[in-house]
Amino acid sequence: MILMDLDERLDLIRSDRWIAFDRATIVLNRLISLMEMPRQSRMPGLMVYGSSGIGKTMIAKRMESLYPSNYRSDLGVTRTPILLLQAPPAPDERRFYQHILASIGAPMWGRHTISELEVRALSHLRGMDLKMIMIDEVHNLLAGSYREQRRFLNMLRFLSNDLCASLVVFGVNEAAEAVRGDEQLARRLDEHFLPLWDDDVEFSRLVQTLIAAMQLERGSGLSVQSLRTILGITGGVTSRVFTMIKALAIDAIETGEERITDEAVQSWQPIWAKHSWTVRNQPQPAF
Repeated sequence: MILMDLDERLDLIRSDRWIAFDRATIVLNRLISLMEMPRQSRMPGLMVYGSSGIGKTMIAKRMESLYPSNYRSDLGVTRTPILLLQAPPAPDERRFYQHILASIGAPMWGRHTISELEVRALSHLRGMDLKMIMIDEVHNLLAGSYREQRRFLNMLRFLSNDLCASLVVFGVNEAAEAVRGDEQLARRLDEHFLPLWDDDVEFSRLVQTLIAAMQLERGSGLSVQSLRTILGITGGVTSRVFTMIKALAIDAIETGEERITDEAVQSWQPIWAKHSWTVRNQPQPAF
């Protein structure tokens, strides 16, 4: 084990790093299986949806990191297996194509028609050996009219078809209904729902995994009541669970306790809930 000083340990905890847990690993494995699938005219895809903060973006970024771009000096080209994009604030085709071109380092300045942007984007993407297009925040399409939503979804389906690349979209629960409205696209996208965490063994494993990743010097044997307190404070939202465990770990290191105690859990105050005391003291469901 590499010894780190106090500041290095705290920086590691605060950093935006991947911490593998079962639920996220299951989604990653599904995405990897899509990447390993031979190209075909109608590539299958995936829609991952759930509440805000449940971990969708974290999974998307991790998947992108597993398949980085690489420059082939013998061919003089850059291979990009995965293109991760964020959906525009509204279902705007022009803005989306401009975003694609900017993301791959080929922006087009001045005024251009959607067709011109489409041709330019496809020309570049075909030479990148692209196998997967991932669209985060796809629920942004809900900001547009029904007609605009349909056109945007048609565009995504067209890109997937033309490039023979798997399409993966990430969004909140409401976006799922909008995507299902395009029958051709919906038939091609399997669905994976990420629910809020519940009072069960799976949640206990998540907390244990996170605490282990904090690399504290002493074991943190939390009680069942502490697990329920963590669940009550965070509302079962993954990002909040991460925030709470990281904050407790930092406190444990700074105080020299080197473990997360039941007392620390009970006294911890969240920054996101105005009425945190009420939330924490509500009756909790049994296992």
